[in-house]
Amino acid sequence: MTCFITPMIIAIITTLIQKTLGKKTEKLKLSILNALLWGGVALLAIEHVWHGEVVLWPPFLTAMTNPAEIPVMLHEMTLVGGLMTTSIFTLWGLILTAPKLISTATLYRQSKDLKSPL
Repeated sequence: MTCFITPMIIAIITTLIQKTLGKKTEKLKLSILNALLWGGVALLAIEHVWHGEVVLWPPFLTAMTNPAEIPVMLHEMTLVGGLMTTSIFTLWGLILTAPKLISTATLYRQSKDLKSPL
């Protein structure tokens, strides 16, 4: 229903940070994080519209039409949306650390080859 709202809130925050700090965010590669977050939000929003969970007239979320479904909606936002956001941050962390791990492994292999006798 509304699991895309949690990563969207984080995407708005990180985009604002990237816009205000400018070049200071290049080391953290916030542009990659923003692309992952906004891409996930866009795909999930399209999927929710496709299945009729989000409509183009107020209250926009079909879960908001029945007050009894609001706790279910909030639960989905926190649980599913939180897990999706955590997964995106994990993927971003792997993208940032993979080049360092690969270069370290390459240097280790090269130094091991130099030490071995012919």
